[in-house]
Amino acid sequence: MVTFTPQRAPRRDAAENRESLLTAARIVFNRDPNASLETVAAHAGLSRRSVYGHFANRDDLLLELVTTGARRVASALESVTHPDPLTRLALIASNLWREVESVRVMAVVAVRGPLAHHTAETLGAIRSTLRAAISEGQANGSMRADLPAERLARLVEDTALVVLEDSTEHPLSGQEGNRLAMLMTLAVVGLGWHEAGTFIDGKPELTWPQSRPNPEVGS
Repeated sequence: MVTFTPQRAPRRDAAENRESLLTAARIVFNRDPNASLETVAAHAGLSRRSVYGHFANRDDLLLELVTTGARRVASALESVTHPDPLTRLALIASNLWREVESVRVMAVVAVRGPLAHHTAETLGAIRSTLRAAISEGQANGSMRADLPAERLARLVEDTALVVLEDSTEHPLSGQEGNRLAMLMTLAVVGLGWHEAGTFIDGKPELTWPQSRPNPEVGS
């Protein structure tokens, strides 16, 4: 006779240690993407040995961190919607900045580094939303139509990364980065710098710090 032993839930201290390690890794890797496991463990107040009880190696920890972060970003942006595709695109840029500004270095590593393909798969739905907004904008004449929507979407993504990368070398405040992310996104899809600024200033939902989905605009 075969008996099955129900799986036990992880002990509370083990679960807390794992979360402490992930929290420490977010901070440590954002300061130095090449930091060691010892540094992460020390920041979490744990021994290096305790790390191996949760993660096989440094790459395993980094994968977990990137996966969790990408899912969080994807979840946050899923609810971004607006009947006007140009405003929707600006909201996507704004909310993306807000989600990753505190972990800018790690965000760049996640998208540019060896886990880029994994990150892209996790963010696939957001990329579809981005392409849809651009296609709608091209159809109604609010966005440039001389480039295919697919290419324009890639250029928008690259622009968002450039803003993040630049801000790691030349720090921006949250508000400055939020506005720059929207300005650059709107510029890529065809608006002039003055037109883009006027557009943002004329939309209450794009005003700092309100540029997150609200009951009238969001989910």
